[in-house]
Amino acid sequence: MTTHLHITAWVIGIILFFVTYSMYKSGNPKAKMLHMITRLFYLLIILTGGMLITDFGAYAVKMIVGIIVIAAMEMVLVRTKKRKTTSAMWILFAVALVFVVYLGLSLPQGLYLFK
Repeated sequence: MTTHLHITAWVIGIILFFVTYSMYKSGNPKAKMLHMITRLFYLLIILTGGMLITDFGAYAVKMIVGIIVIAAMEMVLVRTKKRKTTSAMWILFAVALVFVVYLGLSLPQGLYLFK
């Protein structure tokens, strides 16, 4: 059950991230409200991910990279809001996201796509 909750939280979190990003780019005044909701989903992602931990050693790297993904998402939104360049944060987000999804699928609680 917790795995489904975690996957749902990060899927909704990523969707909210892209919607908030597009709202900031278009200058929509309601983007700030959606940004706060996105931050709530960051917390849900971290909490549900913490509930999935069975062996801290094996999942420590995935947790750290997952937090880097969330930090990169937040930095993209904040830098977009301030009209600063975001290319480095987008690269960090993409690389970290691919790595954390790979780790999530290859660790014991994953789907065994890469073993």
